[in-house]
Amino acid sequence: MSISQTPQPEATPVTALATAIAPEVRVVPREKLATSRVLVVGDVMLDRYWFGDVNRISPEAPVPVVHVQRKEDRLGGAANVARNAAALGAHAGLLCVVGHDEPGERIVELLDESNVNAYLERDPTLPTTIKLRVLSRQQQLLRVDFENTPAHEILLASLARFDALLPTHDVILLSDYAKGGLTHVTQMIAKARAAGKAVLVDPKGDDWERYRGASLITPNRAELREVVGTWKSEEDLHARVTKLRRELQFDALLLTRSEEGMTLFSEDGVVHAAADAREVYDVSGAGDTVIATVAVMLGAGLPLVEGVALANRAAGIVVGKLGTATVNYDELFQ
Repeated sequence: MSISQTPQPEATPVTALATAIAPEVRVVPREKLATSRVLVVGDVMLDRYWFGDVNRISPEAPVPVVHVQRKEDRLGGAANVARNAAALGAHAGLLCVVGHDEPGERIVELLDESNVNAYLERDPTLPTTIKLRVLSRQQQLLRVDFENTPAHEILLASLARFDALLPTHDVILLSDYAKGGLTHVTQMIAKARAAGKAVLVDPKGDDWERYRGASLITPNRAELREVVGTWKSEEDLHARVTKLRRELQFDALLLTRSEEGMTLFSEDGVVHAAADAREVYDVSGAGDTVIATVAVMLGAGLPLVEGVALANRAAGIVVGKLGTATVNYDELFQ
């Protein structure tokens, strides 16, 4: 989409206040990315997909009858973030809570297949979160969620494990899906920053006080509006984000804007990366890919702006895939 086609309420061109990030980015050697050590902490889930055909309507209710012919399990939530980091060749660790059940065991299997180092706290009373999607001809017909909140004692054990893992990782990535796994997120951020680590947060909800002091926060437009309200122009957006950043002591804020690309706000100014002109197939999990790519690049020693440019390219690739997916090294730098 061209800048002149930007929908309301963002009528002012993005470039009015921002410096454009050039689409050309340098190739980062695999060996450099392999030195990046990212610890992902947050809410994990199992994304279950049931694929089938619809040939009739149920006689019991006016709903389609799906004849399921194929099933597929994928990592979701923070587990998908860690999988994205590992796909780029980084050392990816995942600290999370899962249940003592079949979905929990399936997550363990998938993490092992994805080369993610799993640091799991097991809660025997917790049903592992499942997002079950029923699809026909690549169209989602229904989603069914199974979820609950981890026990307080398990979360305290997870915090203690975080303390032990902190020294062996360069970047801390907190992936919040509001399932209770980041109850102690404020303490985690404070501990990580005190240790000199970069802390990236994928936020949820309207209480961002809990993320105070993060290095980078990566909301989408809807998530940011929930916190700062609706902006009337790019100037208004800039003012609201600047106020928010300074109040909550965020070093930077990366706003993902779907078909408009993404905009980075920091004390150094505003930079914008226009979206790659690719066919959008499925946007689910694109935010996971963005924050994972930025984290990997920061861990490899790249400047934040370069990390954002590469994350923008990765997002353009992953939205062309069905469901939660990853972008590997060859795809990113081809």
